[in-house]
Amino acid sequence: MRRKLVVANWKMHGTISQNKVLFDEFKKRLNSINNVDFVVCVPFPYLYQAQQELSGTNIAWGAQNVAKHAVGAYTGEVSAIMLCDFGSRYVMMGHSERSLAYCETEDNIAEKFVIAKESGLTPILCVGETFQEREAGVMEHVIASQIDAVLSYAGASVFADSVISYEPIWAIGTGFSATPDQAQSMHEFIRGKIAKLDQEASETLRIIYGGSVNPTNAAQLIGMRDIDGGLVGRCSLDAGNFEKICQAASVLVA
Repeated sequence: MRRKLVVANWKMHGTISQNKVLFDEFKKRLNSINNVDFVVCVPFPYLYQAQQELSGTNIAWGAQNVAKHAVGAYTGEVSAIMLCDFGSRYVMMGHSERSLAYCETEDNIAEKFVIAKESGLTPILCVGETFQEREAGVMEHVIASQIDAVLSYAGASVFADSVISYEPIWAIGTGFSATPDQAQSMHEFIRGKIAKLDQEASETLRIIYGGSVNPTNAAQLIGMRDIDGGLVGRCSLDAGNFEKICQAASVLVA
């Protein structure tokens, strides 16, 4: 059985003092939950604070983006090796809030996935469709294209022990979540796509759901067969709500 994974995406929120309060609450509330993996993805400036606060706990940390280059004249970029210097174990790429605002291509995101993997980080590849694409019935085609970009660079084996987060764009930050059946259908499609190419990789790939995950819907979503956890945005800024989501994941595997 794949171990459940709950990821907090703090987005562009936080100050040193605010983070301290959240870190302390997270450590206190999640300390006794040992059958679920936890990750906090923080803005770049707070990776050092995350390392200082979370080292030795059951909570890992990571970043919300990474450069596609290992080193070079790329002003403003942050490389995978820099993330590793601060003890990061995970890194997100392809989140729609970035890919849409900064015009990132599927190939660009795929390159980030591969360099993160090569650097020893666990990549969290965010994929998702717009409301118009779902209404048109082409959502599987859209998701397949996003995954194919990575496959073309590195093959299916690169997905072993990696993470894909299915985040329907129409559900992110809107308060409207995909139904458990909608989410399960897409997760099953994603796993099946990888399984056709590499069965072993598909079995260790964790596919988590993101898009208005909250304490009310967490158990139903994460309880579906192919949903291995959640990527939590807004509710990860409230320690009580985040704990409830993590507890829901814990009960499902207890």
